[in-house]
Amino acid sequence: MTSIAHIGQKAPELELQTWLQGEPSNLSDHLGKAILIQVFQVNCTGCFIHALPEVIRLHSLFEKQDLIVLGIATAFEHFEVNTLDNLKHLLATGEVIGEPLKQLANTEYLQGNKLDYKIPFAVAMDKLVEHDDEISEERILAFIESQIPEYNDWPEEKQFAIHKQAEQYLNTKTHKALTFETYQLQGTPSSILIDKKGVLRDISFGMLDHLETLISELIAE
Repeated sequence: MTSIAHIGQKAPELELQTWLQGEPSNLSDHLGKAILIQVFQVNCTGCFIHALPEVIRLHSLFEKQDLIVLGIATAFEHFEVNTLDNLKHLLATGEVIGEPLKQLANTEYLQGNKLDYKIPFAVAMDKLVEHDDEISEERILAFIESQIPEYNDWPEEKQFAIHKQAEQYLNTKTHKALTFETYQLQGTPSSILIDKKGVLRDISFGMLDHLETLISELIAE
């Protein structure tokens, strides 16, 4: 059974399909250094215009200090686009596809459908397995509570709407990404920060502004 990550406890090892860039490794290989993991999807526009540029900046800022930066491409939706082949194409050519291409075409973010930057750190593909679990009431509620801890405090009408959305989402979810689910991520972009002793210190969805301060603190420990 896959262990679940908890802040303040030892971070579970990453469950990955393959490394496509950089040296293959796992968390236990980097004890003694802080680890920043950036989780993204190939079909995630915000990952390309906000998260990855900021993480590349942090990598450049701290690469000569005790920080390891790793990228993990995952998939929690749009499984036909968030694929290993499309990740390979992105890393080899810099070309984006899907929603990022639609939304960023003819903007300053792309030059001939290509990003104006390259990812300089190691990148792996999350391990995806076919989802054959029954869509039970228990599973629906567990999924909701993992994403919305305050769900039970909401009015009944609001709970009903969320429950319906969750059921519809789970019915379209043909696969599960193991590292994404182990770390109970809410979406992409997400960042995972682990200290020098291998303890999980922070998981953030979307927001990156606090990472530089946290990384400085972990390096100094």
